[in-house]
Amino acid sequence: MSEVKFTSDVAAAEALHGAFQKLNAEITKVIIGQDEVIRLLVTAIFCQGHCLLVGVPGLAKTLLIQTLAKALDLKFNRIQFTPDLMPSDILGAETLDKDRNFRFIRGPIFANVILADEINRTPPKTQAALLESMQEYAVTVAGQSHTLDRPFFVLATQNPIEQEGTYPLPEAQLDRFMFNIWLDYPTYHAELEIVKNTTSNKVNEISPVLHANEIIAFQQLVRKVPVADNVVEYAVKLVHKTRPGKELAAATANDYLEWGAGPRASQNLILAAKCNALLNGKYSPDIEDVQAVAIPVLRHRIVRNFKAEAEGITVENIIKRLM
Repeated sequence: MSEVKFTSDVAAAEALHGAFQKLNAEITKVIIGQDEVIRLLVTAIFCQGHCLLVGVPGLAKTLLIQTLAKALDLKFNRIQFTPDLMPSDILGAETLDKDRNFRFIRGPIFANVILADEINRTPPKTQAALLESMQEYAVTVAGQSHTLDRPFFVLATQNPIEQEGTYPLPEAQLDRFMFNIWLDYPTYHAELEIVKNTTSNKVNEISPVLHANEIIAFQQLVRKVPVADNVVEYAVKLVHKTRPGKELAAATANDYLEWGAGPRASQNLILAAKCNALLNGKYSPDIEDVQAVAIPVLRHRIVRNFKAEAEGITVENIIKRLM
């Protein structure tokens, strides 16, 4: 894979901004009315993060990821999680070949974009196999480590309605996901457009906008973006405000939260703010960029107490109050 070189970081930032606009134009040929979701998915990819997508069935979660993978010219695999799925079904396994030698057969995890469909439908052992690969970018089978291709991006989905027969991800594993993205119903006009497009024989072809080596170059660029001290302080203070009983805890956290967010939330707030600034054509993030990504970064990292649940105060309400 040849390395992409830019004349300067400013030229690279402008290239990323232009690439995002083209990417958005391609994806919205097929996916209508989900601009914010598309922006967050692209942000996660450029930040080397993974996403948990929560939404009711029929909101085109699979189609969205397939379309994104096509526009990024990346290899895509979908894994349907079921109660009988084993770690080897995801990672691969060693088999005896005709010469009686062990040979590793790669599982579906060996792709660039993985759709982990209904991740909470499979037992913890299989969830852990996927989550290890997300963190280490490698899998270990029979004592041998196998490196995954880069870029590597996991998008896991959950259905918020049916919780019978599910294995909810524990908080420590949820923390591995950069964003928790809530996919809502489309608006009336967006749904009209969706129905017209999907009930005819019209086919929208998706053209690749970026390739793997360009994505890796943009991931490196995001890390280089300078951030003012006051923006870092705002992000870290926001996370500290979520921790009930601590020195910087907000009154809202003491009243309504059981647990607050950990240091990974602060890291992800700054990384996502850097990328958000670049997507908007800026060279450095400000406090508004941190606020733009705060809800999807913090949503799955704070735990409400009984009082908040009894009073119907949502996680989103709490985060908005803290900002």
